[in-house]
Amino acid sequence: MDNATMTQSFRLAWTVARVDLLRLFKSRDYWGPLLIVGLVFFVAIPAVALLTVTRIEASPLLVQVGEVLDGLTTRLDERAQTLPAQGRTAFALAVFLLAPIAVVVPLTVSSAVGAQSIVGERERGTGEFLAHSPLTVGQIYAGKLMASLIPGYLATLVGFGLYSIVVNVMAGGAVGGWFFPTAGWWALVLWVLPPFLAIAVAVIVRLSAKVRSTAAAQQVASLVSLPVIILAYGIAGGAVLDPTRAAVIIGAMAWVGAAYALIRGRRAFQRDVLLGLGDEG
Repeated sequence: MDNATMTQSFRLAWTVARVDLLRLFKSRDYWGPLLIVGLVFFVAIPAVALLTVTRIEASPLLVQVGEVLDGLTTRLDERAQTLPAQGRTAFALAVFLLAPIAVVVPLTVSSAVGAQSIVGERERGTGEFLAHSPLTVGQIYAGKLMASLIPGYLATLVGFGLYSIVVNVMAGGAVGGWFFPTAGWWALVLWVLPPFLAIAVAVIVRLSAKVRSTAAAQQVASLVSLPVIILAYGIAGGAVLDPTRAAVIIGAMAWVGAAYALIRGRRAFQRDVLLGLGDEG
């Protein structure tokens, strides 16, 4: 396939994605609750937790918490070893204990979009139009994937920026200046999280073609995304703690898994599912 053909194919796939994204943008009942969830996870919870740690006076409980986190902060950053109890606790909370929230929100966003990607077309009566359009099956599939992945990646970038500001404003004084994001967080956001989003979306889009209603698709998406969130949540901790080793290895394995899931999904995707005449194999 030459460059001109690839460019044209991408443009057609982007047309499918753009229509879905425009419809999503106009649907306030969808992005409104997700916006609230994102603000709670990326702003409210970190702000309250770090404000509590950095504003309370030194106490036996705080000292004990700091001692428990000594081993963790030693692995996170050598600078953390010299911090007082408040600084060590704030550092560990910001970098490790609150870090995996970056996994929950993007997966929730992309899963919600992917769940109604195919079954939603059938319910709106637009599935027949897509099925009989000159678009290839691959272009339709790629467009649906892009429409599901872009909101999740956008939520990651925006949430990451907001979280960084909150963490440095709330805990920077106790830690001794601007300290976030760390190398582990860069690895998590740019290398580890994207393939997990792709895996979840590939599976959910495929299952969206099997069910008969949006409600059923959302239930399936919840069942699929929950184990992925749990797995990614645990892996996020390892990536933050050991970015040079764990993040590279785990990210590479996840990218291989994502490629496999996307290829399998493309091969199983047929025009019939847009018409509700058959299921994927």
